[in-house]
Formats: sequence, structure tokens, C-alpha cells
Amino acid sequence: MTKKISLLGATGSIGTQTLDILKLHQDHFVLEAISIGKNLTLGLEIIHTFLPKIVSVIDKDSCDYLRANVPSQVKVVYGEEGILEVAAENDADVLVNAVMGSVGLKPTLKAIEAGKTIAIANKETLVTAGHIVMSEAKKYDVSILPVDSEHSAIFQCLQGQDKKRLERIILTASGGSFRDKTRKELIGVTVEDALKHPNWTMGAKITIDSATMMNKGLEVIEAHHLFDMPYEKIDVVLHKESIVHSLVEFEDTSMIAQLGSPDMRVPIQYALTYPERLALPISKRLNLMEIGMLHFAPVSFERYRCLQFAYEAGKIGGTMTTVLNAANEEAVQLFLLKRIQFLEIEDLIEKALENHSPISNPDLETIIDVDRQTRSFIRSLV
Repeated sequence: MTKKISLLGATGSIGTQTLDILKLHQDHFVLEAISIGKNLTLGLEIIHTFLPKIVSVIDKDSCDYLRANVPSQVKVVYGEEGILEVAAENDADVLVNAVMGSVGLKPTLKAIEAGKTIAIANKETLVTAGHIVMSEAKKYDVSILPVDSEHSAIFQCLQGQDKKRLERIILTASGGSFRDKTRKELIGVTVEDALKHPNWTMGAKITIDSATMMNKGLEVIEAHHLFDMPYEKIDVVLHKESIVHSLVEFEDTSMIAQLGSPDMRVPIQYALTYPERLALPISKRLNLMEIGMLHFAPVSFERYRCLQFAYEAGKIGGTMTTVLNAANEEAVQLFLLKRIQFLEIEDLIEKALENHSPISNPDLETIIDVDRQTRSFIRSLV
């Protein structure tokens, strides 16, 4: 059966790699609808290649431009209403949420209401409102399939297993661009340096998050929601090669790991084809003889303070993780704009967390309000 796909964030790193999969398996997938960001040139290329029925853009000017340059059968919409239409108001079977940031939350909830399977690459959605997302998925009997390489690895390791016997989840972390630097050596590092990830080719925001280890912190919170695991049973280990994508340990001490070359198209495809698998000739096969050695090391909270913030915010719960995510998004943006230093990202996040009185079990309106207030607070500090 051909699956119809809606794709949020089609011009981003995960989005374009998702399109690689759709192009490779045209007899299995049809692109039904997409949202695109500011890259209208690439957006037009995607539209002319795949001819989706609906395209959403950020604003009216972009909408008018696209309408004048796409085939008449392609409907172009914009703004929040537009992205919600791409997410939910169409015939797609699967929504791939590949946008960056908390903008992915409302579309995900709408798609769940519409009964669509969610392939989630947008970790901020679960960090900001994981309790609501997972509760709604259960209510509407919708599958949430992880696209992140680490969560996909855990998901694959758990196939056919009794989850009641699961003792521990271990997320692997590359350590990011500055993994070989001391904290002292991080003073004055540049945006350009931070964007040079040693293993993965990713978007700017997620690459900075990898350098601060906030990315792994967000993944810890995401794993808590996806696999219903207490934070005390989720560990992080440094693994420079990014070959072991994550591991699970059972109560009999057995461990299962998922390995592969660092290629995001593998977890993307598995989320799209689950529970089946398809060939992936465009991905490099793993040759362990070639690799020779794999390295693992403990992670220091003193070295990676953002990871500590994430564990602490996760354990407190409620709106604390909303603050963590919003403060991080704003701080990273300020660093990318060269308005703050790299280590100031941590300082701003810490101030936001200290400034907040957490609200337990918040509703969506409260989450959106806290998100807005936190962003405003961070901007007021700079």
C-alpha cells in the first residue's frame, strides 16, 4: 500500500533527507503536503519535483510569490492556519514533523486528532508538552514513531521485548564540535567553530545544541515521554564515533544496541516503513573492521551544564521543561546572531530556570503563555 506523507520543514536537514527516501521509494510513498521555511528557491524545486497538493509558507509575501510560480493544482497557504492544514486537513497517513522548535507542537496535536501516525523529529514538541502529546496519542490510538537516531535505536532495540523487563536506557552522545576542549578553552569560541560537527551534517540550531549538549538533554526528556521511563533510568554516555546509536539494558543484565553508519536517512526510513523495512542503497553499510575501535566515556555535568539543567528540569516537570526549551531556543539564536558568547547560552538558560515558578500538569494555553514569557525574559537580559 502506498503511504501518503505530510512533511513539516521540507527544506531543512531532516526534511531534505526525508525527500531522499520518498524519491528512492516512489512506489511506496506519495508526498501529500509540505511546509517550507524561508528557503523558497529550494521550496520551489521540491514543489516542481513532487507536486504536493498543499504547501504552507511563513507569511503572505512568500505565499503570493509561490502562487505565481507553482502549477495551478498546488494549493499555497501560509501562517499558523497554513501549517495546521498541512499537518491535519488532508489525506496523508503519516505526518513527519521535521520543523525546528516549539512551532511543531500545535500541528502535531492537530494531526493526532486527525488520526495520523506521527513520525517525530521535532524533539521540542515532546520537551515542551510531552505529557499532553502522549496523552492525546493514547486517546486517539495514534502511533508516535521516533525519527531521532537515538530514539529510533531504542525503539528498534525494544521490538519483540517485554518492556516491563527494561532496566535502563543509554543514550549515546558524540560530544559535539567542542568535545575535546576544556571549559576554559570554550571562552571566545566562534559561531563558525561551533557549527563544525565532527560526525553529522545538521541544521545550525541542532549543531549548537550538540556542542552545548542541550541536544542530549532534550533527548533525555524526549526518551522519558516516548518510553515512559523515569529519569533515574536514563543515562548518557560519550561515544565519539556515533556508530552505536543507543542501547537498552534489561533486568537480567543483557544489553541490546543498534549500530550503523551515521546517516539520518536510516531512522527516517524506519519511521516511514514501520513495522516493515526497505532496502536503502544510498546509505553506507557499516564495516566494523574499518572502524577498528569504538570509544565510550562518562559525561560530566560540570563540563556540560546544559545536560544537568535538562535532567533537573525534567525531574521537576510541568512548565519547567517548557522554560528550558524556550530559553535555549532564544539563547542559541542570540549566539548564532553573534550577540552573546558561547558560554553565555548556559548562563541565560540558568537565569530563566531560576526565575520560573513551575506549574505542574499545565494545559496547552499555559504552556504557550510560559513559552512566550520565557522568550521575552531572555531577550530582556541581552
